[in-house]
Amino acid sequence: MAEHTSSSITISAAPADVMAVIADFARYPDWTGEVKEAEVLQSDAAGRAEQVRLVMDAGAIKDDQTLAYTWTGDNEVSWTLVKSQMLRSLDGSYILKSAGPSSTEVTYRLTVDVKIPMLGMIKRKAEKVIIDRALAGLKKRVEG
Repeated sequence: MAEHTSSSITISAAPADVMAVIADFARYPDWTGEVKEAEVLQSDAAGRAEQVRLVMDAGAIKDDQTLAYTWTGDNEVSWTLVKSQMLRSLDGSYILKSAGPSSTEVTYRLTVDVKIPMLGMIKRKAEKVIIDRALAGLKKRVEG
């Protein structure tokens, strides 16, 4: 199993408010930085996205990818790669835990495998940058 990179942040909002921002894919270009376009291709009976097409520009990695999302209750969402031009695999998740009356700890895990050769250390550094930017953007979006 590939090594994953993870990081956590505390956001001053209830878990449901944080998850509402995470689930609003159409607004990703407003706060993620790397996502330039987001289009929900398929939703489940509850209206949650099951497949999403994302156009990414993360510096070294520019890609048009489709991800499959799995929602576990109201506090966890994970995704896997369906198709991509640049990536062999991509697995990630957001896990939310209440950290008080109106505070949420958000943990973001990510494992990326690119089709081009890349040193593990460089790949994990890129994962860390993506995670840290996403968490900072999420915090700013939710608290803003």
